[in-house]
Amino acid sequence: MSTRSIQASRWWIALGGALLILYAGGFLHGRFTSGAWPFDSLVRSSISDEHAGHEHGDLSESPFLRGTLDDHAHDDHDEPAGDHSGHAIGNSLEVSEAALKNLGLTDDFLQPIELQDFTRTLSVPSMIVDKPGRTRLPVSAPMTGIVTHVHAVTGEAIKPGDLILEMRLTHEDLVTAQKEFLQTLGERDIELKQIARIEGLANAGAVSNKTLVERQFNRDKLESQLRSQREALRLHGLSESQITSIDEQRRLLTEVQIVAPHPDDHSEDEGIHLSSSQGTPLSNNDTQAGASNPFRVASSDDSVRLSPSAQHETHWLVLQDLYAQKGQVFNAGDALCVLADYQELLIEGQAFETEAAILSKAMLANWRFTALLGDGPDAVRIENLHLSRVDNEIDPASRTLKFYVELSNELVDEKRSPEGLVHISWKYRTGQRLQILLPVEQWTQQIVLPIEAVVREGLDSYVFQQNGEHFDRVAVHEKYRDQSNVVIANDGALYPGDVVALRGAYQMQLALKNQAGGAIDPHAGHNH
Repeated sequence: MSTRSIQASRWWIALGGALLILYAGGFLHGRFTSGAWPFDSLVRSSISDEHAGHEHGDLSESPFLRGTLDDHAHDDHDEPAGDHSGHAIGNSLEVSEAALKNLGLTDDFLQPIELQDFTRTLSVPSMIVDKPGRTRLPVSAPMTGIVTHVHAVTGEAIKPGDLILEMRLTHEDLVTAQKEFLQTLGERDIELKQIARIEGLANAGAVSNKTLVERQFNRDKLESQLRSQREALRLHGLSESQITSIDEQRRLLTEVQIVAPHPDDHSEDEGIHLSSSQGTPLSNNDTQAGASNPFRVASSDDSVRLSPSAQHETHWLVLQDLYAQKGQVFNAGDALCVLADYQELLIEGQAFETEAAILSKAMLANWRFTALLGDGPDAVRIENLHLSRVDNEIDPASRTLKFYVELSNELVDEKRSPEGLVHISWKYRTGQRLQILLPVEQWTQQIVLPIEAVVREGLDSYVFQQNGEHFDRVAVHEKYRDQSNVVIANDGALYPGDVVALRGAYQMQLALKNQAGGAIDPHAGHNH
């Protein structure tokens, strides 16, 4: 072998050793780092050279090269880990305009976070009940009589002062008292005329002064008797104005008109000025008295009329129960009807015995209550309710402590039939079940989000923060959650001013999971 051949052999042996060392080092580094074959660059370079100058078959058919090409294609296509155009991989969701509308994410539900005060509450079952002495207004017969006409029907809405029914008086004691009062009035009138005649004769000396003094004494006796008879008529239920009407008209009162009272009118003057026998309309004073007195007495020739009720235009009463029928006889004190005033109601809550201290604390702090009517996101919130009272006894059967919260009702519908009857509907009804949120403690400067803005996934909770056209999922820590709100810890995950979706978090979480699991990842188990 020549010297040139020996040198060429040594050169090829040295080159082979160097390649073997490079291969072994690259193999070990690749297996323990990226997992790629160390000589894939050489293969790719070789393939590129072959494509540049030669025609050949599909190299991807080779099982050895297929994995190498796939890995290379993925490396060239995917972006660096941890960032995807400013959005975290697997935690960002692009939402179209149509999807925003489907989720209801209008401008009202895409608002920046603001720190606010929050009241931690405790849910207590409750029910809407009547307000004692105010919701139910029973109307009784003022005296014995026969119903001659019924003007209202059950379920009708009427105003204070409107006529309900009429009765003809048959109360014997009242008739006798009126008769005696009229008789005494007549005797007094005669005595006054005699005194006026005798005074002229006494001044002329034709009659002695003794006769004049005796007549004046009889007049004083009749005046005293009239005062006692007036008091007797008041005891029978007549007012001062009605007694005065008997004095002026000298007629017995034979009919009584039952009108709707007003629950807020506490006037001491319950009298109704009667219309004259010629049918003169009632004066303004008569109308005002009619609103406070549940009945009025009319003379025998008074015409049937509805009393005006301009003083209480917006206060409606519902004729809940009507017990009277035409021709029916009622004694004094018998119930004629029941009127219902649903404008002011109460919410009766039932707290446990151990929650009495919480109620006392809320009462002393004058905290406002909130009630929830319904369940879920569609529940109606009734806020700024005032605690009326707390019972002093615990129910021995249920071991609950009842408390009452004031509730102002709202009129939602008013219809008038062709016959002129008015029917109304109220927003809240007695017997409705609801939940009272009993305030326990108050927190200041908290991040408070609606419950629809936070979704739970296993042990974690997420909100979706708006980032341009995308929504980034942000993991947060819940400090407190109730039926309506979630208090988020102010630990840096969210900051005041960040815009988050206030609803639709659950749907966006499902979309994000579907997006992540929509196709099989060919590189599962690898990190890029």
